[in-house]
Amino acid sequence: MRTTGTDPGLPTGAVARLLGVSPTTVRSWERRYGIGPAHQEPGRHRRWHAEDVAALETMCRLTSRGLPPGEAARLALADRGRPPAAARGVPDDLPDAVPDEALREAAAPHRPDAPPPGGDGERPTGRGLTRAALRLDAPEVARVLDGAVRSLGVVRAWTEVMAPALRAAGRRWAADGEQYVEVEHLLSWQVSAVLRSVALRPAVPLRPGPPVLLAAMPGEQHSLPLEAVAAGAAERGLPLRMLGAAVPARALLDAQRRIGPSAVLLWSQAPQTAEGRLVRLVAEAAWGQRGARAGSVVLAAGPGWGPSGPAAASAVPRSLAAALDLAARAVAR
Repeated sequence: MRTTGTDPGLPTGAVARLLGVSPTTVRSWERRYGIGPAHQEPGRHRRWHAEDVAALETMCRLTSRGLPPGEAARLALADRGRPPAAARGVPDDLPDAVPDEALREAAAPHRPDAPPPGGDGERPTGRGLTRAALRLDAPEVARVLDGAVRSLGVVRAWTEVMAPALRAAGRRWAADGEQYVEVEHLLSWQVSAVLRSVALRPAVPLRPGPPVLLAAMPGEQHSLPLEAVAAGAAERGLPLRMLGAAVPARALLDAQRRIGPSAVLLWSQAPQTAEGRLVRLVAEAAWGQRGARAGSVVLAAGPGWGPSGPAAASAVPRSLAAALDLAARAVAR
């Protein structure tokens, strides 16, 4: 057993910094769930020792996975091997380890007839992702994202986990100025890393045929939705070429003529970047010998295009799944 002589312990503020949470959160967990220092000398400031910090780390990890804080605290206390005090509101019948059923339930898809948890349609895994991002816990964010892609597939992971978490981070930033910009940046980078890993290493053979060309409109810096399309296309075995954010008009048209893509997906996040003239030029572009000239299906995606989309576009997909369906049809033409 640990002795105070060999482990002087850490004050609450240092523990909070180590975990990436606020000292108020640590104190709240101790007050509400009894997850405080195992050995506390009366009349002295709280000192958190190795097993105490380990329990808090377990608490952070389990809440990131979508477990309610009360359940996470019970499991963390059991993992520490400390019999929980009934006076602290923690029951005595504790499991020896995190039950697989609890984690499966936290990551399970919603029934269509069930009310969405957390408002805004956010699933428990998404809430856990948001908590980990708020703590700047990059390894846990990566673990949750990778698990979501593996268990749900790209389309559902993006729709049910990634996009809601990104919207939540964006709302916090908008409400509090620059207070949460670091959270949004860390989350965006981790989402991009997971999506690119899928796109760059397809798990299925690529279909034969001209590729799908993905590009954001000139001046459009938002490229994560395009990366979700690229990952979803790779998951389906669709050939693709990704040009990324803010592609100049001339570069886009040159790439189209050089590659001869089956489809060109143009992303616009805001009306300021939605340029209908460029869509028309892409739609009118053709290549090949006279009498057998070919062109591209043009997909205008993103909220910047408005409800009807540009007139020259072949289609205006309103979801990741719809965009991938249209791209697959274009490749198969």
